[in-house]
Amino acid sequence: MLKKADKQKQRRRPKQGRVVKKSGDKSILIEVVRREKHPMYGKIIKKRKKFMVHDEENKAQIGDAVTFIESRPISKKKRWKLLSISRVRNS
Repeated sequence: MLKKADKQKQRRRPKQGRVVKKSGDKSILIEVVRREKHPMYGKIIKKRKKFMVHDEENKAQIGDAVTFIESRPISKKKRWKLLSISRVRNS
């Protein structure tokens, strides 16, 4: 049987996306795009979802590919923390 701490770590699921907006101090808006097959027609369509992510060190810039992880609620909309910056944008 899993301990409580192990269950919490198991629930935290990392996601990957791209920074689309820097909103305020220590906050970024990440867009995650996933491809899905339409259930009736079979066409591949893109589904998008945006997440408000806590960036403690203000390192991420618009266009960066990042990985973020689920965390405790930080504010009304922020439930995710920045884990790492995978690819830095070209500028």
